[in-house]
Amino acid sequence: MSRSASTERNTKETKIKGSIELDGKGVSDISTGIGFLDHMLDLLARHSGMDLMIRCDGDLNVDGHHTTEDIGIVIGKMLAEALGEKRGINRYGFSSIPMDEALAQCSLDISGRPFLVLQAEFGGEYVGEFATELVEEFFRAVSFNAGLTLHLKCEYGANDHHKIEAMFKAFARALRIAAGIDEKFKDQIPSTKGVL
Repeated sequence: MSRSASTERNTKETKIKGSIELDGKGVSDISTGIGFLDHMLDLLARHSGMDLMIRCDGDLNVDGHHTTEDIGIVIGKMLAEALGEKRGINRYGFSSIPMDEALAQCSLDISGRPFLVLQAEFGGEYVGEFATELVEEFFRAVSFNAGLTLHLKCEYGANDHHKIEAMFKAFARALRIAAGIDEKFKDQIPSTKGVL
């Protein structure tokens, strides 16, 4: 059974089309209007192993906030739909990713209980046209709309590009593990409650 979802979300601030295939090959088709965000979403797809398509026309004349947050909302909602009742998933995922001098770690639980703890310090306000403060906005939108308990931090680093890239890769690899199917328990929901 295909674990996929697609959606459109239109507001006065953004118009977004998206699709996701959890059991894909890491193929991406991304256009957000923000080059650095495109890069991060490309590598999110590649390192999670999911196919991801995002097309966004946002109010970049204001800034990148609405575009980034709304894309996070769309990705989160598609993840939730594609995961369905979460039968057979590993549920938990962890990854520690180095990117040259930077090190990021991600622990996540596909729990149905959204929560975000994000720890990172950035030296500048922007990487390219992407505001570094939007890293937290993106991951909050994903976690709260997908129902993830997400702990994500950059342990250290000097280059903001490297730090953010390591964080996206760590999230991608942890998600790949957590959303993966455990063949031993593929017919079970991984919770003593019987529901996630």
